[in-house]
Amino acid sequence: MRDEFQADLQTVSQLLVEMADAIRDAMRQATRALLTADRRAAETVIARDAEIDGRYRDVEERVCELLARQAPVASDLRAVITALHVAADLERMGDLADHVAKTALRRHPSPAVPAELRPIFTEMAGIADRMAGKISGVLAAPDAQLAAELDSDDDAMDDLHRSLFGVLLDDAWPYGVETAIDATLLGRFYERFADHAVNAGEHVVYLITGETV
Repeated sequence: MRDEFQADLQTVSQLLVEMADAIRDAMRQATRALLTADRRAAETVIARDAEIDGRYRDVEERVCELLARQAPVASDLRAVITALHVAADLERMGDLADHVAKTALRRHPSPAVPAELRPIFTEMAGIADRMAGKISGVLAAPDAQLAAELDSDDDAMDDLHRSLFGVLLDDAWPYGVETAIDATLLGRFYERFADHAVNAGEHVVYLITGETV
């Protein structure tokens, strides 16, 4: 029974790693669509969001089966519940990448982000990519120290988010209200992507240490 439980748990872990990798690729492509008006990249992200949702449902079903068949306790129960929480954060991160892609597609064939904001969004995308990579890493090989680093990455994302508002609220902003609204929402998408990555990292820390962050 114990061997069966571990095999099932390993399957769930692999699904989570696949979700994290898919989300990282989705945000990369969504950013490409955003900054270069790449219609195909945007459409790819939107089409593949259903695959990420499907993996999330698969994790849910497998976790429910584990709880029903194995009735895990102690650290085993912690591992199962952690998987469910992490999957929910990953699914939301996939949705946020989808939102970025849809904004890019709505503005096509023009880039959705004016030249003045591209450096900020390029940096935000770099941080998002780094955080998604760390999530994939700690899911494949649990590491509390690496998971804890996500908090400082999030601080950098928050700093960029504040910088974005500084540009948008400047009296010299030349692009009008609609572009400012798009940029505000896009900044929020990246900022929330980072927040969910931090949440996932905290769940991994809890899995390893048994202590909430």
